[in-house]
Amino acid sequence: MVEELLTAAIAAGVGVMVYVGAAARVVKQYERGLVFRFGRLREEIRPPGFAMVIPVIDRLHKVNMQIVTLPVPAQEGITRDNVTVRVDAVVYFKVVDPANAIVAVEDYRFAVSQMAQTSLRSIIGKSDLDDLLSNREMLNQGLELMIDSPAVGWGVQIDRVEIKDVSLPETMKRSMARQAEADRERRARVINADAELQASHKLAQAAEVMSEQPAALQLRLLQTVVAVAAEKNSTLVLPFPVELLRFLERAAPSPPAAAAPHEPAPAGPASEGPGPAEVADALDAVLAPDALDAPADGLMLDAPPPEHEPDGPRD
Repeated sequence: MVEELLTAAIAAGVGVMVYVGAAARVVKQYERGLVFRFGRLREEIRPPGFAMVIPVIDRLHKVNMQIVTLPVPAQEGITRDNVTVRVDAVVYFKVVDPANAIVAVEDYRFAVSQMAQTSLRSIIGKSDLDDLLSNREMLNQGLELMIDSPAVGWGVQIDRVEIKDVSLPETMKRSMARQAEADRERRARVINADAELQASHKLAQAAEVMSEQPAALQLRLLQTVVAVAAEKNSTLVLPFPVELLRFLERAAPSPPAAAAPHEPAPAGPASEGPGPAEVADALDAVLAPDALDAPADGLMLDAPPPEHEPDGPRD
């Protein structure tokens, strides 16, 4: 009798262990358990920890409540300004209602992925190329709203949507590079012109000050010489400004006035000729022996060349 009771107890214990092993379930911290009894969803959602279900009758389905990172494949589309681009993105979402995520949609991951691809194509068609490249924050918000609207009924909450990369054709890249280069060159020219304008104003002010104090120009010249001599050059080019010459000219004393030229005595009336005394003096001056030897008016008279004598012995 004792042996029969012991055997029955052992059998009951083994049965209980088998039942507990078949009915015991463990729900992890980041999961929630849904129990289906004869195919009907039980209202009670099993929290994390140890859970018991009826074997064969109940089915426990675990739902992950973590944030899921879902990459969106690159989508090719045409922007509003007729540029062909390829855009890929990434979606971050999580399940907030496990019952709807399992009952309302067949596969919520696949549903979110397809909705993200469709919304991404729509965003590409509604946006310009400049918006895709520089105004991504607004596009991310619009894409998030487009995906989150149907996902609410699936028990899924869209946490964040980010556009990862925008691929452009090579021809468009070269065109944009030329545009950026031209814009930078334009800004460089504007900056150079502005610098020249400011420098001209400063030089005009410096010239005005130097015109009031001419000695400042000489000091500036000496500073230039010192700056050039510091390089230890063998050749020194010294500029000599015209203003310095004008300054020296003003500083030099003025030369004395030249003597007035001798004015000849006024001649007599044209009707009166020379007198007898004047004629006699002129004849004496001409017939004087010294006047005959010297050329008239102090000029040297050229003597006639000697006649050519033939070469040969003289007699």
